[in-house]
Amino acid sequence: MNRIKKVFSALKANNRTALIPFITAGDPALDSTLPTMHALAKAGADVIELGVPFSDPMADGPVIQRSSERALAKGMSLKKVLAIVAEFRQTNTTTPIVLMGYANPIEAMGRDVFVTAAAEAGVDGVLVVDYPPEEADDFAAMLGKRDLAPIFLLAPTSTSERITAVGRLARGYVYYVSLRGVTGAGHLDTVEVASKVAEIKKKVSVPVGVGFGIRDGETARRVGEVADAVVIGSALVQGMFEAHEKANGSEAKFAEEWLGKVRAAVDAH
Repeated sequence: MNRIKKVFSALKANNRTALIPFITAGDPALDSTLPTMHALAKAGADVIELGVPFSDPMADGPVIQRSSERALAKGMSLKKVLAIVAEFRQTNTTTPIVLMGYANPIEAMGRDVFVTAAAEAGVDGVLVVDYPPEEADDFAAMLGKRDLAPIFLLAPTSTSERITAVGRLARGYVYYVSLRGVTGAGHLDTVEVASKVAEIKKKVSVPVGVGFGIRDGETARRVGEVADAVVIGSALVQGMFEAHEKANGSEAKFAEEWLGKVRAAVDAH
């Protein structure tokens, strides 16, 4: 059984909400990604989304864009991201890893080569922002053959047809973008989120995670009351960068402490 499915089954049995932190591989330092992943798992991350840096991250806000730029400037690549996952798997065989990124690096590597390498490294799911479900049948099938979950984004503007298309292909979970615009922007309306999550669940059989606009434990707690998973990225990425600037190497410790507080808040709902 895919690790993502296993984790969500266990959480459902215990009536708990999944906590899914996002970090950009290679930021704020190349050698901090692996210890940060272990720190996040220790702090209670149920799934870790690992961002693959890309030069034109069109769906991401300034915080994630800058993290991608910094990681690329340091030499991070898709091949190196997969190597980090493989190293993580040497000591952690249970926490699911989802790669989140864009089509260009995958196409450059070759989709067949990427899927094989991702499976061998220990990746569990793949979210490609610019592979819409209407054009992703072949890629989803390739992932499925290696027991990798194709994960898709949905937004407040997603039509009923788009939700149905996602429901047909999605495995693992779907990621509902709770705000219009880019990551890290705007104000979160949890009443609106609850309504949209209910609409999505009518057409999608996998769990629904909600992200964008979740900056702290209180917001995460409120979202956790209406979603199967809370996805949190920009606030964590920014906090890690600031911790690194103050003291090189302190970002993993920051991530563990910060996510631990969010975990406690989510579990309190």
